[in-house]
Amino acid sequence: MNGVLDGVRVLDLTQMVAGPLCTLLLGDLGADVVKVEPPEGETSRHIGINRPGGESDYFLSMNRNKRSIVLDLKTTRGIEVLKALAAQSDILVENFRPGTMEKLGIGYESLLETNSGLIYCGLTGFGTEGPYRDRPALDPVIQAMSGVMQLTGTATSGPLKMGLLMSDFVPPLFGVIGIMAALRARDASGLGQRVDVSMLDATVFSMVPREQYYFATGKTPERLGNAHYQLAPWNTYATSDERHLMVVSHNQKYWLNLLAATGQASLATDPRFCDNAARLRHRDALDALLAAAFAQDSLAHWTRRLTEHEVLFSPVRDLHEVFSDPVVRDSLVQTVTHPTAGEVPLLRSPIKLQRNPTRIRSAPPLLGQHTQEILAECGLADTTTAAGAVSPRVKVAPVEL
Repeated sequence: MNGVLDGVRVLDLTQMVAGPLCTLLLGDLGADVVKVEPPEGETSRHIGINRPGGESDYFLSMNRNKRSIVLDLKTTRGIEVLKALAAQSDILVENFRPGTMEKLGIGYESLLETNSGLIYCGLTGFGTEGPYRDRPALDPVIQAMSGVMQLTGTATSGPLKMGLLMSDFVPPLFGVIGIMAALRARDASGLGQRVDVSMLDATVFSMVPREQYYFATGKTPERLGNAHYQLAPWNTYATSDERHLMVVSHNQKYWLNLLAATGQASLATDPRFCDNAARLRHRDALDALLAAAFAQDSLAHWTRRLTEHEVLFSPVRDLHEVFSDPVVRDSLVQTVTHPTAGEVPLLRSPIKLQRNPTRIRSAPPLLGQHTQEILAECGLADTTTAAGAVSPRVKVAPVEL
């Protein structure tokens, strides 16, 4: 089956996480993603090197379904090749600081001269205008600037960054949505357009509905760890074998189910806990009672008990438990063969399309692995290193999966 973006070419000038994740999603949907890298390789090739062949966790995670071409954009010939590629592409994605592409002579307006149908997606830290536009940005910087860190942690811990790359993850999702919308518009008009997504904008937007609490009260929600500022009970509790459960009762049904499961039905008539507002006022007393109950038995016991009573809960699992779970393993994990890293498990796209399913078609590429192949497709075969394009340092056959 063909992907929904089969026949669409994406020119990928991105590095690190947010940009490569955007183009990864497009590749999974069937697009031909041409990854343009500098002679030393993009930055993520040098972070998290944990494979025997010297490959990077970061790069392997973000760059399947892509072909790598090395171009030196500091040379005139490198820029010429890039322009030739852009003229034959449907989409270009970049995450340089604003103005960088324009300085190189390959900005949006310049590329439109030879390709009016080009959809140009720029992922920036702080947007293309305003006082922050030239500041460098990475995920923790945006988490701090957006207010997300101020929401995370406890009163004693102070603000904490999230354990995942939220500000690198959310912007590319909006980038893909914008690109798909621009493709739909191009079907009608024949014209491409510019799509801009800032990491700051996307991360602030991701705080919904907490912004309404601020707009209504003028206050930032308290840092409550695993508890919720508007609902109780909503917290983690330790079991007798030193494991943890996340338990949530966001309405009266789940509150009563929880009481039945923990053998505390009498609390249903306790005026301190008669409704959510009362439970919030007496949160500390409620958490103490629940903590004492869960401390009496093991995680396995409570997992059975809470499941039987249809409580809204989950064990707090480590990654070994997550990826040993056949529900996760069989649905999301696919192992591919990489030329130097060997067998590499990758996470499939969670998007499930009935007629045009997403697929992992090829392993993450070696640096420059497809340089000559891509140049030949554009009528630029045998471009030399001196001209600004670099052949692969390791010659391998195309990876077939």
